Amino acid sequence: MSEMRAAVLVAPKRFELQTRPMPHPKADEVLVEIERVGICGTDMHIFHGHYAADKLPLVPGHEFVGRVHENGADSKRFKVGQRVVVDINVGCGHCYWCRRNEILSCEAVQQIGISRDGAFCEYLAVPERLIIPVPDQMDAGLAALTEPVACVVRAARKAKMGLANSVVILGAGPIGNLHIQLMRLLGVAPIIAFDLSLERCQMAKEAGADAVTHDPAKLHALVYAMTDGRGADFVIESVGATSLYKEAFSLIRRGGHVAFFGITGANETVPVDIVQTILREDSLKGSVAGMGEDMHDALALLAHGRFKTGAFTRATFPLEDIQQAFDSLAARSSDLKTQILINP
Repeated sequence: MSEMRAAVLVAPKRFELQTRPMPHPKADEVLVEIERVGICGTDMHIFHGHYAADKLPLVPGHEFVGRVHENGADSKRFKVGQRVVVDINVGCGHCYWCRRNEILSCEAVQQIGISRDGAFCEYLAVPERLIIPVPDQMDAGLAALTEPVACVVRAARKAKMGLANSVVILGAGPIGNLHIQLMRLLGVAPIIAFDLSLERCQMAKEAGADAVTHDPAKLHALVYAMTDGRGADFVIESVGATSLYKEAFSLIRRGGHVAFFGITGANETVPVDIVQTILREDSLKGSVAGMGEDMHDALALLAHGRFKTGAFTRATFPLEDIQQAFDSLAARSSDLKTQILINP
């Protein structure tokens, strides 16, 4: 084969299915035959032109699984045909930030499918050092969830959540649902979820939330009633709405923590009362992408059945229907994830 198909986002809201030369792996790379790719909220931001617009035309896609097709001259660790997932964060590998697994701060960082071409294509060459083998018994649909699960693993790790801490999850969409499930695994209690969608509130309850509401007017009272009048230990914003970020600060207890997770539009800001933040000893922490050990931990959790994933793997579209998949996504709220089938 000398050519492959690739879905190229040539302009906001417009994909073109193009024929491109098939890539050849460099000495330290592996050529992966892509099987499945999940559509992420970040992909939707890119699709609508809200994020990484300067990178277009771009082949998006960063939640992917595939099989080793060809090894570079110096790549020996993986067998042809072996199923793998990939850490999408490509840093220099030797700077201060890379050594600390803070790769997004590396001056040379690129993210596969976000700042460089990604996996909505048949074959992708990736650095061997970023490849993670998938257990033999694990199917492709489940393995393709590794990257989004790694994101919530990192967020929990950054916030240092612990047993019996209280948490509010703002947004019960795909990533919010994963946050809820991970909180349950960590022994966080109570877990309170908010979403404007009644359907997603019900799904949040099924995922492990102790209390849910779709009514913004009732959220504050619910949180304080569930936390003996203190406010929550943690609030995670998982939508990317400045209004919810503002609300988050009113929901934490004195000395509480706001986890900045949902991506807003560029240059959006939230006012912070500096004096009260100091006196209350409140804190905030940003987190957006799983990397390094987060990916390995996420894969282990998925492989051992720690997440309910039915609503994440049932909606699939072939690569040639990728435009329809993106156009229809907002209307399919019961599908927490849509996956594109490349080489099924």
